[in-house]
Amino acid sequence: MLPLTFISFVNEISMLDIIKYDVYRGPNIGVYTKVNDSFVFLPNGFAKTKTKNLAEYLKTDFIFTSIANTRLIGILMVANNNGILLPNISFEHELEHLKKSTNLNVGVLDTKFTALGNLICANDKGCIVSPMIPKENLKKIQDVLGVEVIQKKVAGYHQVGAMIVATSHGGIIHPETDDEDIKTISSVLGVNVEPATINGGIPFVSSGILANNKSIVVGTLTNGPEIMMLTRAFTN
Repeated sequence: MLPLTFISFVNEISMLDIIKYDVYRGPNIGVYTKVNDSFVFLPNGFAKTKTKNLAEYLKTDFIFTSIANTRLIGILMVANNNGILLPNISFEHELEHLKKSTNLNVGVLDTKFTALGNLICANDKGCIVSPMIPKENLKKIQDVLGVEVIQKKVAGYHQVGAMIVATSHGGIIHPETDDEDIKTISSVLGVNVEPATINGGIPFVSSGILANNKSIVVGTLTNGPEIMMLTRAFTN
């Protein structure tokens, strides 16, 4: 395991903890995990010591689960503090486990597109949905997550969940997004969203970050300038 780096930034508004960490000995922590303010969702069989560390850093409880019998939780799941969306390839026992473990709204989206975490970005104020998702699914997304929903591409990409990460305090977005789109997305999510990269220049930001309203964990390749960008973005 790579060394842990713990960084705290203090401003007049709040203290933001940013922790560098790895999952499966790699920096792509957002591929395998998902977080809200109450829980960090981790693959079944994930190391207990690392589980406790992540839960402590994110100031949450932890839940072990699988999605579609895989460990790709970050790619397949969408979550905020109101609900959880799962793809229709999820198994019934996974759905029931998350319902019983979280007391959140848990719903299954009936669409052929299964990588929901890559196609939907949500915080507790709004939701950006890929135009690939059929419009008849938007009501279900809105009902489960309890927020306003719009469909929009980001920087020309349909994979908006991979391009944006947002909490109730701020957010980051693919650095090639134009100013007008940033303005629209910030309005829907109810926070200022700023261009950033992760893990030493990766623009698909959700692959390398776990962010809730309490703390942030990033991949181990995230560098100093990126840490500064994240600090500014999430302490708006």
